[in-house]
Amino acid sequence: MPAFTYTALNPSGQQITGKMTVGSRAEAFRKLEAQSLTPMKVIEDASAGKTQRASAKAQAAGDFEAPKLKRAQIILFTEEMADLLDGGLQIDQALRVMEERQEAAAIKKVSTILRNEVREGSTISKALRKASPSFDDLYVNMVAAGEASGSLPEILRRLASGLTVLQELQGKVTQAMIYPALLITACIALIIVFMTVLIPQLTQLLADSGTKLPFATEMLMKFSAILGKWWWLMLTAIVAGSLIFRGYVSTPAGRLWWDSTKIKLPLFGPVISTRMYAQFAHSLGNLVVNGVPLLNGLKLTTKAISNVFIQGLMARAVAMVGEGAPLSASLKKVGEFPTLLVDMIAVGEQTGSLGRALEKSAVRYDKELDKRIKRLTTLISPVIMIFMAAIVGVVAYSIVTAIFQASNGIRSKA
Repeated sequence: MPAFTYTALNPSGQQITGKMTVGSRAEAFRKLEAQSLTPMKVIEDASAGKTQRASAKAQAAGDFEAPKLKRAQIILFTEEMADLLDGGLQIDQALRVMEERQEAAAIKKVSTILRNEVREGSTISKALRKASPSFDDLYVNMVAAGEASGSLPEILRRLASGLTVLQELQGKVTQAMIYPALLITACIALIIVFMTVLIPQLTQLLADSGTKLPFATEMLMKFSAILGKWWWLMLTAIVAGSLIFRGYVSTPAGRLWWDSTKIKLPLFGPVISTRMYAQFAHSLGNLVVNGVPLLNGLKLTTKAISNVFIQGLMARAVAMVGEGAPLSASLKKVGEFPTLLVDMIAVGEQTGSLGRALEKSAVRYDKELDKRIKRLTTLISPVIMIFMAAIVGVVAYSIVTAIFQASNGIRSKA
């Protein structure tokens, strides 16, 4: 085992030095704390073998499997770290507080892994990659910029704010899609009830009367009969079509086609594209403001875009910027990006405040997204209601006409 020389403070505040032989630097910290000592400096003896150090470190890291965090957990972790560091605690102390206080098991594990890595001499940004796969390149590079500039608490607070905004954007879009989906489901359920319950009963009633039915009623009954007899085939076709569609969009070509189609859909397309532009402006603005070079920031932001079509366009723009072209000119040449966003970026480049221009664009697109979502929910409800009313009207007209005709036939026979 490697030997470590330490300097620590005892409970009375006196400085003491000593030497211990333990498996790792992190273990040395734990042993000192168990003895009610506050570690100030722990240095490994240079005579220790590299193989032993690597083995001990691997064993310590293996005690905790890197957990995955949900976005809400990442936001909570980031906010608490920022608060603790703002309160004057050192990294090790802040991680210890989070390790002891957190009720969430995943966050507790992440804090423990991070603390062990930091005690081994790793930087926070490098330790994050080992602590959890949920910390993406964008997050890690922002933390690295904070470490380099000495403004880690501020960077963490900006990260938490940015992640919260992205979560809200995603929530808004999801919420906007839920109501139309429920209305469409209700419409389909209503049609099924009409065709499988009401129409068959009406068919039997009219057949007993022996009356010739109107054309609309005959078509409705034929469709009901086909649905009742071949429903299993229709259901199989729908399921098979869904599986084929999912299989196709999981391929690179299919994913590219579907992602480009989604942003061109009426009503829904503008909401999806506005959300992506808002996310792009938020992410890149955050990076540029915190000192990340523009080209690196663009590469990180491009990786964070979920739409493959937009990602491909961004990759072309990044290549142009890498060759020395301005970002605004690159986006304009690529196309698809809104003129307002390109103009705001151009103004930021000319005034030397690109980060601020991107943040203003992000705020503008947040407001635009709210407007589009309200417009979507306002328009989609009447459209679906009109469609449902048309179906109910056709069915009701066919039924009422048939009943009146059957009644007239019975009276004439009487």
